[in-house]
Amino acid sequence: MLYELIACVRPNSLGEVREIAKTCGMAVLNGGGVVRSLKNWNQQLLPRRVRKHQTYYERGHYFLMRFDSNPETQKGLRDVLGLDPRMIKFSVVRLGSKLEEVAREDKTGV
Repeated sequence: MLYELIACVRPNSLGEVREIAKTCGMAVLNGGGVVRSLKNWNQQLLPRRVRKHQTYYERGHYFLMRFDSNPETQKGLRDVLGLDPRMIKFSVVRLGSKLEEVAREDKTGV
């Protein structure tokens, strides 16, 4: 299955973002998956003020990762991110069952 992870990390340092992205990538690889792309979206304003771990955040450092893995690996990744206190929020979306299907949908606009 092809998944897309959009993650928002607290905006303290780029080192934390790299470390979390590396942790996510290693979780996918250790579960037998493949990381297709990793993009840094830099710091951005959050849509609204968010309270996480007794702190309010108005900005967050975003990154996007596309990966292929089985559903169990994706669930494990969600569990790891949910327990990390440096994360503000994240979302994992299934894009399709095969990369070819997603590429075909991009070309046709469906």
